[in-house]
Amino acid sequence: MDIYLQAAIAEARKGLEEGGIPIGSVLVIDGEIVGRGRNRRVQKGSAILHAEMDCLENAGRLSAAEYRRATLYSTLSPCDMCSGAILLYGIPRVVAGENRTFHGPETYLRSRNVELLVLDDPECAALMKDFIAAHPALWNEDIGV
Repeated sequence: MDIYLQAAIAEARKGLEEGGIPIGSVLVIDGEIVGRGRNRRVQKGSAILHAEMDCLENAGRLSAAEYRRATLYSTLSPCDMCSGAILLYGIPRVVAGENRTFHGPETYLRSRNVELLVLDDPECAALMKDFIAAHPALWNEDIGV
């Protein structure tokens, strides 16, 4: 398994242990993880701390040139909000662990020249499937349903 996806899964598991939604993300530039995040909406009482947003926040301020060399890994297909941040900062590559349990605006990202790879990872899918079954109301809140 990809070491960067493993790092994103580790973040997802931390989030689950904290009572949150098990989605994790890492930002990689030139082979180095420069930011890590997990969905912390529950833990922080936040409206916007999806894993990708938390990851970008934790990476700190980066130059446009750095973003253009970045790959964002997430255990789940990015939602509209997170996809907007990907586009805003010009992140050219996204690797999603799975999109079975949630399918973000992947076609739109690709139409905007983002290289998007969906790995269909069974561990990522199982984390979300189990969480959604146990906490459907919380999951629906997270995705705005």
